[in-house]
Amino acid sequence: MTASTTSGTEFSIPEDIARAAVLPESYKDERNITYPAFKWLRENNPLGVAELPGFDPIVLVTRFDDLLNIERQPEIFANLPANPILNDQASDAFIRSLTGGSIRSIDVTPFMDPPEHTTIRRLINPWFRPSNVKRFEEQVRALARREVDRLFSLGEEVDFARDFGLLYPLRVIMTLFGLPPEDEPTIMKLTQEFFGTNDPEEQREEIQMTPDAAGRAWAAAIASFNEYFHQHTVDRRARPTEDLLSIVANSRIDGELIGESYCNGQYIAISTAGHDTTSATLNGAMLAFIEHPAQLALVRNDPELVEQTVEECIRYVSPVKHFMRCASRDVEVSGRQFRAGDRFMLNFPSANRDESKFGPNSHDFDITVPRGKHAGFGFGPHQCQGMMIARLELRILFEELLPRVRTIELAGTPKYTQTNFVGGLKSLPVRLTPA
Repeated sequence: MTASTTSGTEFSIPEDIARAAVLPESYKDERNITYPAFKWLRENNPLGVAELPGFDPIVLVTRFDDLLNIERQPEIFANLPANPILNDQASDAFIRSLTGGSIRSIDVTPFMDPPEHTTIRRLINPWFRPSNVKRFEEQVRALARREVDRLFSLGEEVDFARDFGLLYPLRVIMTLFGLPPEDEPTIMKLTQEFFGTNDPEEQREEIQMTPDAAGRAWAAAIASFNEYFHQHTVDRRARPTEDLLSIVANSRIDGELIGESYCNGQYIAISTAGHDTTSATLNGAMLAFIEHPAQLALVRNDPELVEQTVEECIRYVSPVKHFMRCASRDVEVSGRQFRAGDRFMLNFPSANRDESKFGPNSHDFDITVPRGKHAGFGFGPHQCQGMMIARLELRILFEELLPRVRTIELAGTPKYTQTNFVGGLKSLPVRLTPA
């Protein structure tokens, strides 16, 4: 961001607010740290600039309409050349040292802009259409039933996140990919490392806690993913099936098979975002039901509320915390002037609690209120490609699990992943009473 644009002006926000909204450690306690900071920003400085040591200055986009406006103008608010995922300056410098100066460390759509972004998304768009996703409903339902049976077989007290919430979405994704069940621990570990680059508990032992540790952890996770998927690409090209791995591996542009780096980018995006966002939503939903037992009783007794429950859970939990955009030219947003190169942090949890969009009770968990459009999947060309799969997974799981739960209560202290990107509860000790 150019210092003359917003730094040191009335746009600047207090350091404590900036830390609460930006730093990964703040997201270990969103309710008491990040959400109050977002509320202050929405009310006092909705396009305020965070200036923290070790980070580029960034514009914090905290209102729903501003986020929607930015998402729908990719020609102005681009993914590149800055990092579309917020990282500290040292980690960005480390990634650039590996790539010869580019921040693009992976050939995946969040690191692309049109027309390349459009071309790559189109390769597997047909697979994610509702008519195709519907084909997998019975397959996912059978898996959900097995997983619910397994959950109740574990006894009355379980860690819902570790024993169930992290596993069910992973098993759905692996089934759709056609990956062998014995590889589950590998994919789980890599996913947690991928999104846990700022969480000391999730990083590899060999990653030293240097200023660029997050960049090193990110690069190591990507390298391991690439190594794992290489042979699967070779196999699916030699013997294609109908699974998603085969669709990606055999995708073509202008008649030519796409490069392996593009295959790996798609694999990684689907196996990480497709898993972790759904597991975070599921785990957060169960904590919400613990804290609001009347809501659990409502949906358990009225199956017609399930689809609305899914949408409220995605809004309320907001597993995707941010994406970054970079102004490609001088631009005005809500009456404020910004310059080319200015960086914008799209704060999805804040947009999903915007009182001007969702009313004065926007912080409440209430499955009976039709909220309308939320920001949980993003908007425009960057909207989540797998949102229909996510909705299917959660709807079926709620249909299979919630009627079998009479009560659920905490049996320990919930624990969150330390991340400002994608994540949520990684431990949720509960006591379950079957219906």
